[in-house]
Amino acid sequence: MQKITPFLWFEGDAEEAMKFYTSVFKNSKILHVSRQGGNESGPRGGFTTGTFQLEGQEFMAISLNADAPFKFTEAVSLFVHCETQDEIDYFWNRLTEGGSPSQCGWLKDKFGLSWQIVPAILSKLMNGKDAGKSKKVMDALLKMTKLIIADLEKAAE
Repeated sequence: MQKITPFLWFEGDAEEAMKFYTSVFKNSKILHVSRQGGNESGPRGGFTTGTFQLEGQEFMAISLNADAPFKFTEAVSLFVHCETQDEIDYFWNRLTEGGSPSQCGWLKDKFGLSWQIVPAILSKLMNGKDAGKSKKVMDALLKMTKLIIADLEKAAE
């Protein structure tokens, strides 16, 4: 068992979210689902909590009614390292289905959870010894929604 597990609170749709996320990421699966016994908090057999795994990272999810007092914000996001533009395009397209794109590689999925879809090369382009080059890359990045590797590399030249 991993030492730290993110715990995500959904507004009544955690089971749907778990199924969606495990369909998007390879090497992913639903590990466990707990259902209600039937009481004032929900119908018998209704989803309450579950655990799932995305690319080896385990998550826990809870599903409460739509009047839940807590909402996801950009203060917490899931960061996805991508090796190729095809990988960026795949995750960007899948995770924005029913969600919304934002700036600089950020997006919100249809459940309101924030993601950052980022090329692995970005760190190399941003953290070199040439501060002017890093600034040009950052300037290019700030104008993008979905990150485009070729445009970031061009800015670094």
